[in-house]
Amino acid sequence: MGTNAPVAPALFLFFIACYFCILLLISYITGRKADTDSYFTGNKNSVWYLVAIGMISDSLSGVTYISVPGKVSVAQFSYLQTILGYILGYVIIAKVLLPLYYSRNLTSIYTYLQERFGPITQKTGAVFFIISRLVGAAARLFLVAGVLQLFVFEHYHIPFELSVSIMIVLMLIYTYRGGIKTLVWTDALQSTFLLVAVVLTIVIITRDLGWGVTDLVSNVIHSPYSKTFFWDWKAANFFPKEFFGGMMIAVTMTGLDQNMMQKNLTIRTLKDSQKNVYSFSIMQLVVNVFFLSLGILLYQYVLAKGIPLPTNSEGIAVTDNILPLLALYHLGTFAAIVFIVGLTAATFSSADSVLTTLTTSFYIDILGMKTDEMDGKKKRIKNVVHVSFAVLLLLTILMFKAYNDDAIIDTILFLATITYGPMLGLFAFGILNKRVTWDASSILVSIAAPLICIILKQNSEEWFNHYKFGNELLIVNGMLTYIGLYIFSKKREVNSTR
Repeated sequence: MGTNAPVAPALFLFFIACYFCILLLISYITGRKADTDSYFTGNKNSVWYLVAIGMISDSLSGVTYISVPGKVSVAQFSYLQTILGYILGYVIIAKVLLPLYYSRNLTSIYTYLQERFGPITQKTGAVFFIISRLVGAAARLFLVAGVLQLFVFEHYHIPFELSVSIMIVLMLIYTYRGGIKTLVWTDALQSTFLLVAVVLTIVIITRDLGWGVTDLVSNVIHSPYSKTFFWDWKAANFFPKEFFGGMMIAVTMTGLDQNMMQKNLTIRTLKDSQKNVYSFSIMQLVVNVFFLSLGILLYQYVLAKGIPLPTNSEGIAVTDNILPLLALYHLGTFAAIVFIVGLTAATFSSADSVLTTLTTSFYIDILGMKTDEMDGKKKRIKNVVHVSFAVLLLLTILMFKAYNDDAIIDTILFLATITYGPMLGLFAFGILNKRVTWDASSILVSIAAPLICIILKQNSEEWFNHYKFGNELLIVNGMLTYIGLYIFSKKREVNSTR
């Protein structure tokens, strides 16, 4: 795939600039009277359905936008097994975790770990979150920034380092003052852009194929790619693995993730926050059905039009390039613009909130500072931390660029994912067990459990008769953490406060 797309790069740049102008306008409006409470808690005045809409794009990313449709030819609809597990996970969040957070009036959810175990465990949980979110956001932003670089910035001879720096500076500008209050609104807007982009792309392809709505539904349902449930217990896509693993992914990557929960906690009441989670779970299911259906349409379109699939230097099909190929080269100017706007929305919604939530966790959990009654010095510290994370995000992206190795990125994303296992074990032990554990043991256990899981994943096929770990590795990770904490624990004394 070359760089000479039929759409002028200037047109792409114009729409991207308009997109950011809208975000900056929202930032100005929401940040005019913003104070410290606005930055950290959104003044506890967010509308629940607005937060639910915004969480759609925050739970996805530009990588999801490109990869989920493209991988339908390989994975079929098996991803839906994970999404169905998400729904049960969101019920657990609404019934167990949200009441826990609201009853303690938490701003950082890792404050619970300090109350339950001690300050070392609080910092351990926060460090795992910070590493996971920083590396994950950088990897996702790097992969998608490469697409924008190829089709927009390279035409003007703007180096990658400068284009990414501009993107991060823009994110910094519209999150710097309003913080989480601004993000609730910008994320809702970006979710809307993303959803509209997916629907319009489906409409464009369907019309180009000469199909009506009935034809669309029939072709999706009867496609060989629409197989959803898989029952080979050794395979990674075995239904119970995907379903229960998906349940725990939702619990950890939403319910135990400061980035996702900080938005939920800006809603005034527990009841409305629960409404948000329930409605978000349904929207998540519907949106992913659209993504997967789009994947079937892509392959139907390629087959009908005789378009060769994009391949790498070894002649292997590159599924991630199918949607960009069709949108930018075969579906017309409007589809290309829709794709770029949707990609931008998916990417920046999942990356911009990281700056605010990383700042929150570092300020409260690592520095041990309070968010109430902030004087000038504390505000300066908060601002320095916010800018510092923007710089760290940029440096991490440039590190990926220096290595430019997909295998390294995949490994780092995997490591970022399994760091949620210790958080699952820490919170599960705190909620389900009354025993008191040695505070410093959390460091040892939270390092040992992921290392064991890495070894298991690398050797499972050889050790366990071709068994492949899938999403259930997260559950194993959490269980190992729980067992480790139990080993270092003792019965609670009668007068213990924890």
